[in-house]
Amino acid sequence: MIILVLALLAAVIFLPQWWVKRVLARYRSPRDRYERSGARLARELLDRLGLEAVRVERAEPGQDHYDPEERAVRLSPEHYDFGSLTAVTVAAHEVGHAVQHADGYRPLLWRTRLVKSLQRLQRFGVILIALMPIAILALRLPSAGVALLVVGLASLASGIIVHLMTLPTEIDASFRRAMPLLVKGGYLRQEDRWHARRILTAAALTYVAASLMGLVNFWWWLRVLRP
Repeated sequence: MIILVLALLAAVIFLPQWWVKRVLARYRSPRDRYERSGARLARELLDRLGLEAVRVERAEPGQDHYDPEERAVRLSPEHYDFGSLTAVTVAAHEVGHAVQHADGYRPLLWRTRLVKSLQRLQRFGVILIALMPIAILALRLPSAGVALLVVGLASLASGIIVHLMTLPTEIDASFRRAMPLLVKGGYLRQEDRWHARRILTAAALTYVAASLMGLVNFWWWLRVLRP
């Protein structure tokens, strides 16, 4: 029974991440399916929408994102340089976030503020967990160590909540912004539309996968710190 439960837990945690990676990788070939590279398409969409001030930049591999502070769409090399179906679809998704920002889409603004705050809180949480043994030994107050542990773990768990709260913003960027831009602009072949929807679903679910991985990290800390 324990083995079955562990197997089911592993499937719930790792299958979404595996599926997201598989979908994105599947449609990266052929690289020249579309004449426009992801970077060129992003630039064209932004200019059409009156967002000339938003930059299009190359990111580290696997780090596609929109930076609202720098006002930049950042695409990983395989999406920046090439014209695969994944490249143009992911580029449109990130442009969708830029459109949200320009429209003052509240969930995106809330997420941006929350992420900044929680990044500091999570770093603080790791420090608190590290200080727990010192507090117990120096103060000889087990309750002080427990308090530090609780606060530290709560700060780590906050990242999971942020990822789950991000999902509506990602779905909006994918299906209310990116897909209409691609279809109405004639950027997608008719036979690619269903596949593009799969890619956009995968782009949105990256944060669900991140949340589940966060749960694993949280569970690991509990195991390590359990007496």
